[in-house]
Amino acid sequence: MKVRLDSSEIFKVLSVETRIKIIELLKSRGSLGAKNIAEALGITPAAVSQHLKVLKQAGLVSSARKGYWIPYSIDGGAMEDCRLIVNEICRCGCKGTCRFENQKKLSLVSLTKYKKELEMELGDVEKRISEIKGKNTK
Repeated sequence: MKVRLDSSEIFKVLSVETRIKIIELLKSRGSLGAKNIAEALGITPAAVSQHLKVLKQAGLVSSARKGYWIPYSIDGGAMEDCRLIVNEICRCGCKGTCRFENQKKLSLVSLTKYKKELEMELGDVEKRISEIKGKNTK
């Protein structure tokens, strides 16, 4: 059973840089085991396991045993909840729409990076839509 934490608890969980790195790693590489995460981050598997435990309790990461291997992955719904929490506290009250409030100050590099992020996110959304449609046609 997943337990969704309130806003302040989510920020406490995400206040540890290693946990952010674990989430970024899972986002970029997909499901990984604790040993793979440890190798990628250069920390011990025991340390990774402790961070994964906290992330899992917060509902941000999920796992499913596959024999001896336990792959961990991001819970997309929980990540969306986090985004909504941050949007709620945005300084201007725009709910996340002010990203380009000061467009003249943005460089070509930052806009190109943002475009790539959006393209990746759109790809993920399209993939998820296809998965859902595939399940509904069976």
